[in-house]
Amino acid sequence: MGKSEKKDKKQKEAKEVAPEVQDVEMEDASPKKSKKERREEKTEVPIVLEELSPIARPLAQKKLLKKLHKVVKKGSKARHVKRGVKEVVKGIRKGEKGLLVLAADINPIDIISHLPVLSEEAQIPYVFVPSKEELGHVSSTKRPTSCVMVCPHQKRKSKAKEGVVEEKDEEYLELYEECYKEVEKLDTRLVI
Repeated sequence: MGKSEKKDKKQKEAKEVAPEVQDVEMEDASPKKSKKERREEKTEVPIVLEELSPIARPLAQKKLLKKLHKVVKKGSKARHVKRGVKEVVKGIRKGEKGLLVLAADINPIDIISHLPVLSEEAQIPYVFVPSKEELGHVSSTKRPTSCVMVCPHQKRKSKAKEGVVEEKDEEYLELYEECYKEVEKLDTRLVI
């Protein structure tokens, strides 16, 4: 076989492979998805138990997880949420009470390993959720969030009158109280 024959053979193989690649690309592009379907795909992150931290106890189950996500989302809209390690530690040291939600897939775990101890000393219930991406999404940020503390009773200046409580606020506070009681029931003691 000469050089020209080899080139001809390679060109024929390239021509045969190229149409297959185009067909595959067209198949992927054909089914269009609505915005809602794309948003649901983004928010649902597969969780691998091996990736979770060994100190992630208590870990919220599916039902409690949905409630926690609702509480964090409504709390962030009402501006009752502290995001990130710095804000949460500052809030705990100032004596603010609330519900601490920690992400279990933080790596290295040393970043948040002191928070369960701090919250136990301050008698603040805490719970771990499987994903930092989901926690960031529900707390109205684009970035993954390692921890969030929901403090609905914090004293902040609000535009609404103090005496008037809206229906949305009542619903949010009821959901918060429900989650708070469920998290308190979970066994949060550190095993030494």
